[in-house]
Amino acid sequence: MDMNNNSHQTIDKKPAAGVMGAPTLYNALFMDHVNHPDYCYSIDNPTLSHEGVNPSCGDELTFSLKLDEHGIIRDACYQGHGCAISQASADMMSDAIIDKTGSEALQMCELFGRMVRNQLQEGESLDSLGDAAMLKDISHMPARVKCAELAWATLQEMLGVHSDPDTAQACQVAPSHAKGL
Repeated sequence: MDMNNNSHQTIDKKPAAGVMGAPTLYNALFMDHVNHPDYCYSIDNPTLSHEGVNPSCGDELTFSLKLDEHGIIRDACYQGHGCAISQASADMMSDAIIDKTGSEALQMCELFGRMVRNQLQEGESLDSLGDAAMLKDISHMPARVKCAELAWATLQEMLGVHSDPDTAQACQVAPSHAKGL
């Protein structure tokens, strides 16, 4: 086997097993979101843009959306710096909210928040979160919850400043900050 030939590298999308078979956070799919993010870029003339800061660790990101005339999220991206958890979570969230309405995205933010704080109702489905559902075990790492929530809290605050998150009418770039997570 040629160890220098990376032309056919594949990523195992199954969670890696940790101690006693428990899934570990830093599996191949998680690391793919960290090392090869699909949504870490800037868009010209976003419908909405918002800055988020986690003052306890210094993670920062600017999250931007493009909504169509019906209020459907057609593009989502972020730029910034921070730990692997904050960056992977932002990438996962961006993927999950494409083709959703603002209201649907807000519901996803609320679900994600309940998940990482271990406050889910019995039988509550995480399917809508896509890859972000793998961050469920963050609830066992209280110091990292804010890292995972940064992008979601930024999106929630950005959409929350508009009385009707499902319409692109009268939406402007919002240069505010999501601080004090």
